[in-house]
Amino acid sequence: MLIEILQQTINGLAIGGVYVLIALGLTTVFGILGIAHFAHGSISMFGGYLTFFLVTSQGLPVLAAIPVALATGILLGLLVEMLAYRPVRHANHINAFIVALGLTMMVEGINLQLFGHEQVVIPTGLSRVFRFGGITVPELRLYVIIAAIVLVVAMMVFVERTKTGQAIRAVAENRDAAILMGVNVKSIPLIVFGISTALGVAAGIMVGALFAIAPGIGEGFVVKGFAVLILGGLGSFPGAILGGTVLGITESIAAGFISSAYKDVIAFVVMILVLLIRPQGLLGRTP
Repeated sequence: MLIEILQQTINGLAIGGVYVLIALGLTTVFGILGIAHFAHGSISMFGGYLTFFLVTSQGLPVLAAIPVALATGILLGLLVEMLAYRPVRHANHINAFIVALGLTMMVEGINLQLFGHEQVVIPTGLSRVFRFGGITVPELRLYVIIAAIVLVVAMMVFVERTKTGQAIRAVAENRDAAILMGVNVKSIPLIVFGISTALGVAAGIMVGALFAIAPGIGEGFVVKGFAVLILGGLGSFPGAILGGTVLGITESIAAGFISSAYKDVIAFVVMILVLLIRPQGLLGRTP
């Protein structure tokens, strides 16, 4: 029993890493700009689709295709901020909400037109399996977990240790005070969307390598991302990390011991129970 629990925990860490990256991208945009960026999931899957295209149609190695996909995704994120959200930044919140829904449908349509409607899997060539006692860890899952940890640590260091990261935190805490301190608040939204999209594209690549990418899958992952935000605590970076990990492990254990058909239901039941006990989320601030 213990071996099986550890096995499912390892499996859950891989998908949990994907949830964490998506949630960090969402919480960066929502916490700083107050935008519920529903198109984040579709843009993330665009990164996965593009990586698949570069590897299979253009013959690029996976390690060469990933930076190209990240750079392209970041450019798309910057365009989204400038052309879609910037015009409604100071309007009623419902305007940004409608823009976000429209963007979701638009990006999904772009994905369909550019990459088709077939389910695709990014070929990585990583097929070895490592064994630790009675636990088996596929090479790909191990690298996904390591990559997620590296990206999360890099994100935390950026936010906590760099001047740009401190400026972002200052704007999130108090925009007016940040302006008085000389922070260039006009550039912050672009930086935020660049970071958010990079994290999302990385998550999309992981999904494409671990599972598969298909039309509509992005919406499911963005719902999970917002669920993680609520579970961890809105606006909390550590909460997004903890919430994504908890959700991923819960899903994996539920699939292993009960049924994969009910893993989403069970994961959300756990989330609801946590919020009944702690409404502000696991690491959210008490009002």
